[in-house]
Amino acid sequence: MKKTNRADAQRNLDSLLEAAKAVFAESGVDAPVREIASRAGVGIATVYRHFPQRAELIAAVYRREIDACAAEAQVLAREHPPFEALTRWLHRFTSLIATKRGLAATLNARDPTYQGLPAYFRQHLEPALQSLLAAAGAAGQVRDDVDAYELLRGVANLCVPVAEVGPGHTQRMVDLLIDGLRYGAPTPASSPRVRPGALR
Repeated sequence: MKKTNRADAQRNLDSLLEAAKAVFAESGVDAPVREIASRAGVGIATVYRHFPQRAELIAAVYRREIDACAAEAQVLAREHPPFEALTRWLHRFTSLIATKRGLAATLNARDPTYQGLPAYFRQHLEPALQSLLAAAGAAGQVRDDVDAYELLRGVANLCVPVAEVGPGHTQRMVDLLIDGLRYGAPTPASSPRVRPGALR
């Protein structure tokens, strides 16, 4: 019975975090808790039992998304050639940043709940990207002087919304940045090129 209860509790937690992710993306991190509970199919009391403070829920959603993005680096590395894996992961990271726009102000807040999130972001995503860069570099597909953290920041900066451009602007700019990683790589001119925009 205890195992069943724990499994039910984990399912409720997973549903809650997935619902919160969707609601935050649609309505921002100030969305009503009732909306999150309804989307998850749980009562409001369940939300507050897991996360007494809204900040705790926001931080949990953010950490969960970081974990998923970091874990995908290994999956892509197993399933695709090095440069394609790198390209696909950077677009996955772009999606992570784009859906977390509402968290930008939150992460700059003084609430102690958020203080560890920037370090958590770097500790998990930087090694994931570094492994993909190293593999692509060893294959002669990207230059060997790319710093993983600088690249993360560069992509994140490209994800800042710009009112006067269309929704495809960010993806085009990220594609150009990815293609620029090839500049200076010791790749023979005859080697096939992978068009980043075709991998999404």
